[in-house]
Amino acid sequence: MIKTKRFFIGYFAFFLPLFSVPFLSPLPANAEESPKAAIIIDDFGGNTGGVQRFLDSDIPITVAIMPFLEESTEQAERAYELGREIMIHLPLEPKKGKRSWLGPLPITSDLDTEEVKSRVKKAIEDVPHARGLNNHMGSKIVGNERIVRAILEVVKEHDLYIIDSGTSSDSVLPEIAEELNIPFAARDSFLDDTHSSRNHVYKQMIHLCDMAKNRGQAIAIGHVGVKGVDTFNGISDALPYFEKEEVTIVPVSHLLKTTIEKNPETFWQD
Repeated sequence: MIKTKRFFIGYFAFFLPLFSVPFLSPLPANAEESPKAAIIIDDFGGNTGGVQRFLDSDIPITVAIMPFLEESTEQAERAYELGREIMIHLPLEPKKGKRSWLGPLPITSDLDTEEVKSRVKKAIEDVPHARGLNNHMGSKIVGNERIVRAILEVVKEHDLYIIDSGTSSDSVLPEIAEELNIPFAARDSFLDDTHSSRNHVYKQMIHLCDMAKNRGQAIAIGHVGVKGVDTFNGISDALPYFEKEEVTIVPVSHLLKTTIEKNPETFWQD
């Protein structure tokens, strides 16, 4: 298995914050009816800022782990033992940016279909207990129908869901996920970026809490890394607001239809 000893996640500049996400612990008695939100924290897999804070806390984040890094498998096992939901944060080639930001075995546009599928399968093996997958960067790939289809065919084989991180308006993930009957959702908000502060993350959290309350549910993405501790602290600061507003933070799968119909034409047959 390929592991890197050091990996700097420099892609943060690609993320533009929009809104924010709620989170609540423990769940209120009326959790079935309350507005819900999920917080996905990307870029686990290395020993970087915020990793230990998030894993040591009781915040019900969804842990998105980059495969093939020095602690990818170990962090997946630990997160699973702690009861966290786990996703594969699959590195996809961007239109701009350094290839080194992708880490080992990324999905790039020069790969043939079988190699794409092989790398996705290896990523699933490297991140045990994963229930879903989202994209790390990927503005060049998410609009490529051939490659997206190859990725999603493997996703379906392993009964995973897919979250579009929203790095490109040209993404074909929604259409192909629908065609293949794969549980799907898109990110509503980024909580942070390279320049974000603790207070910025707090404001994003409040904004998304209000969005979840108005819409019924919302999904946000934050990151460990250079600003990981600020992201953790900003999320923590906002918890009392979510309790007051009765917005429940849940694993992202709770916001999806997660039963995959592999043979939808037989759905109504006994």
